[in-house]
Amino acid sequence: MKNITEIVKKAERPVKVLQFGEGNFLRAFVDWIIDNLNEKTDFNGNVMMVQPLANGMGDMINAQNGLYTTCLRGIQNGKPVEQFRQITSVAGCINPYSEYDKFIAQASNPDLRFIISNTTEAGIAYKEGDKLEDKPQTSFPGKVCAFLYNRYKAFGGDPSKGLIMIPCELIDKNGDNLRRIVLQYAEEWNLEKEFTDWVENACDFCNSLVDRIVPGYPRAEAEAICEKLGYKDNLIDTAEIFHLWVIECHKKSHEDELPTSKAGLNVVWTDDMTFYRTRKVRILNGTHTLMVLASYLSGLNTVEDSVKSPLIGKFMKDGLFNEIIPSMDGDVDELKKYAADVLERFANPYIEHLLLSISLNSVSKFKTRDLPSLLGYVKKFGKIPSHLALSIAALMAFYQGTEFEGDALVGCRNGEKYLIKDNREYLETFAALCSREYKCNGCKAKAMTEEILSREDWWGMDLTSIEGLKDVVEKDLRIILDEGIEKAIRSLED
Repeated sequence: MKNITEIVKKAERPVKVLQFGEGNFLRAFVDWIIDNLNEKTDFNGNVMMVQPLANGMGDMINAQNGLYTTCLRGIQNGKPVEQFRQITSVAGCINPYSEYDKFIAQASNPDLRFIISNTTEAGIAYKEGDKLEDKPQTSFPGKVCAFLYNRYKAFGGDPSKGLIMIPCELIDKNGDNLRRIVLQYAEEWNLEKEFTDWVENACDFCNSLVDRIVPGYPRAEAEAICEKLGYKDNLIDTAEIFHLWVIECHKKSHEDELPTSKAGLNVVWTDDMTFYRTRKVRILNGTHTLMVLASYLSGLNTVEDSVKSPLIGKFMKDGLFNEIIPSMDGDVDELKKYAADVLERFANPYIEHLLLSISLNSVSKFKTRDLPSLLGYVKKFGKIPSHLALSIAALMAFYQGTEFEGDALVGCRNGEKYLIKDNREYLETFAALCSREYKCNGCKAKAMTEEILSREDWWGMDLTSIEGLKDVVEKDLRIILDEGIEKAIRSLED
C-alpha cells in the first residue's frame, strides 16, 4: 500500500500561521479549519507548527510532509455520518529545542499574521528564570515574547507586522493571560519601551473558546481505515463532526484576514464571549456533571450508554431542559437548540467517553458548572431544582470510601472497585465521614449532607443557607444509600 505522501499533492503556500502545538486537537480543529479556508476562500496560507516540548510528534509530521487525514464521525439528524479530509495546510513542524534558529527565522516571515496555540491548560504560565538569550525559553509565553521581539527588530517596529494571537488553551481569558505574561517577560528582560508599545498597539491577543471532541489516532481501526482510504497514513486524526470556535477580539474582528464565514465554518467573532462560554460550561459541561456520577452508580460506563438509558437519559434531559436552561439568561430557543446538539454529540457511537474520566475533580466541577444553575434556578423560581439537588447527593454517594490507593480514594460499585480522584483535602474529608459509625443510613446521610454542604471553602458559600436544599439532598442521599440510585431518580417523579 502506498504512503499518503505518494498519493496526495500539497500546494505551496506562504506560511501565515505559526502554531504552538502539534497534537491531535489542533490538527483536527485549527489545521482542518485552515484547510477549509484554503479550499473555499482566497486565504491561501499554510501553518508552520512549533513543537512546544522537546519530545513530540514533529518527526512523524515531517516524515509525512505535513500531510494527514481527518476522519470526522458522528450522528447528524439521527443518521451516522463519516467524513474524510486530506489535510494539506501544514507546511511542517519545527522543534525549537533542536532547531531554534529555524524557529526564530519565522519571525522575519513577512506573510506571517497569526500565532495559534494549544499548549495545555498549564502552558500559559510564567516560569521564573526564562531569559531572552535562552534557546529556547522554557515557557510558552517566554518563547512568544522572544519571537515577537525578534519580529519587532526584523521589521524595525513596523506596526503592520504585528501579529494576531489566538490561544486555544482551556482557561478563561487565555489571550489576556498570554499578553500579561509576555509583557511581564518584556519588563523583566529590560526590553525597550518601544517594543512593549508595539506589542500593545500592533499586536492583538484574542481570547478564544474551542469546542470539538477529538479522540485522535484510531489505533484499533487504523488498518481498516487505511484500507478504505487506499493509502497508509500514520497520523489519521479522528474527531466528532461538530465544531465551534468563539474568538473575542479587543481591537477589531479579524475575519477579514481569516474569512471563516465564507467557508461556512462555525466560527463566531465577537467583542464579548461571555454568553458562549457560559452556554458551554453550563449546558455541555454542566450536563456531564449533572448525570455522570448518578449514571456510573446505576451501572453504566460511558456517556453514550447514559444518553440511551431510559432512566439516566430522561434524568439528564429533564435536568437540562427543565432546570439548567430555565436558570440561564439569553434566548431560550437558541439555548435549547445548542442543548439538542449537545445531546446528539453525547450519543455519538464513534466516541467512547468514559464516565470515570469525566468524574475527575467532581467537587470543583460541580461548583463551576452546576452550582450557578442551581443558584440561578432558586433565585428565579424560589424552589429547589430536584435534578441538580440529586446530583449533589449522587456525588456524596460516589465519594464513599475509607481506603486510599495512591492519591485516589477507593470506592465500590456492586463489588467492583473504582478510583475517586480529586483534591486530597476533599477525599480525606469524605474518607473521615465514611469512617464514622452510624446507627442507620439516615444518620449517615444527615451527617454527610450537613458537613459537605456547609463547606464554604469548597463552594464559595454555605449551601445549607439555601432554604430547603439540605433537606432535599439529605432525603435523596438516604434513598441512594438504602435503596440505590435508580430508586432515588424514580422518586423524582413521585
